[in-house]
Amino acid sequence: MEKDIILDSIADGVFTVDDNWRITSFNRAAEQITGVRREDAVGQRCKDVLKADVCEKGCILRKTIQSGKSIVNRTVHIVDAAGRRLPISISTALLKDEQGRIVGAVETFRDISVEEKLRNAIAERYSFEDIISKNNRMHQLFDILPDVADSASTVLLEGESGTGKELFARAIHHLSPRKKQPFIAVNCGALPDTLLESELFGYKAGAFTDAKKDKPGRFRLAERGTLFLDEVGDISPALQVRLLRVLQEKTYEPLGSVETVPSDVRIIAATNRRLQELVKEGKFREDLYYRIHVIRMELPPLRDRMEDIPLLADHFIHHFNLLQKKEISGLSGEALACFVSYDYPGNVRELQNMIEHAFILCKSGLIEPHHLPENICLPRSMESSGSNETMNMKDLEAVFITNMLRRHQWNRLQTAKALGIHKSTLFRKIKALRIQIPPQSPAT
Repeated sequence: MEKDIILDSIADGVFTVDDNWRITSFNRAAEQITGVRREDAVGQRCKDVLKADVCEKGCILRKTIQSGKSIVNRTVHIVDAAGRRLPISISTALLKDEQGRIVGAVETFRDISVEEKLRNAIAERYSFEDIISKNNRMHQLFDILPDVADSASTVLLEGESGTGKELFARAIHHLSPRKKQPFIAVNCGALPDTLLESELFGYKAGAFTDAKKDKPGRFRLAERGTLFLDEVGDISPALQVRLLRVLQEKTYEPLGSVETVPSDVRIIAATNRRLQELVKEGKFREDLYYRIHVIRMELPPLRDRMEDIPLLADHFIHHFNLLQKKEISGLSGEALACFVSYDYPGNVRELQNMIEHAFILCKSGLIEPHHLPENICLPRSMESSGSNETMNMKDLEAVFITNMLRRHQWNRLQTAKALGIHKSTLFRKIKALRIQIPPQSPAT
């Protein structure tokens, strides 16, 4: 009786099972979450009460008893008495008698429907066609994306490597009238010129020694769909001429063919180089530049959208938890400070790789600085706290603002604009957080 009183005072659902998987105790919170009365649950097999999605093939309690290891905060779904599917977070431990013999197991669980709804709400608010951001510039691009997709015009995506140009290209395709037709991607910088030409336009049998039979090119495979030409700034002048003709005349000839083939393909080009600069240098045809420059979208680098790092990190952590069947709960304050004080030459792709690196070293719980690649957690990331102790939110804010000031050469007006706050607000934060501004730094 005393045990039941104690268990009923716990906010989380708790139940115990014997070595035959039959429930021996079931507290009040477990009743409330599952909708099953205690007297109906006790004596039943736990799988018949919780009806969890892991009961048949990956029973958590069975794994605990077989391995002797507890499981902490594993997310699963159960079906309650009303037939609703609920997300719960469960933890397990062994039950032993006075002699240390295993006699069963205990499971605690809590309803995380509210957390899941919040996560989904955040995802809906800050994501668009698999692109995640709360940055103002990115949302300006989100706003015009449907109109861009609805047109038939050629699109040029400019941005550093790893900023998500292919994600934007796929979003344009999926929002367009061509969405049911193929999306074909070609990395122009990854292939030598002769091979790229045959990849794009295909060839006829006998066009060269190894051409035993006809091969359709990417233009043919993308017919009535979208062709994404990544790193278009790397193609040779000769191939630029052929590409220009396709855009102008909507026709091309496969290698070794004398017949002209009509082409109904929408082109989305992307580059990590400034095409306008290449035109000035004579390395890219001006007429081709204007043909692919009908709609231009410039994707900001991650260092200019640092407010997205917690969102992106959470997204990648959730992704790798599902992929690797782990239960990493997030970033520690110190790890987040490392992330927001790094310059990201590799942008979002580099951030994803860092999270994947951390998943190799971190078994559960929070990702800490020692789980991250050495080059991103330098002492400078801790300079505003002055110690290696756990950082509070004030320390983290100081690290973030100091780093943003440094990126804008300590220009407070530009920094305030980048942060989306008034300059007077930034001045107050600098004073309150005791951020040291180098002498003779521009205030505006």
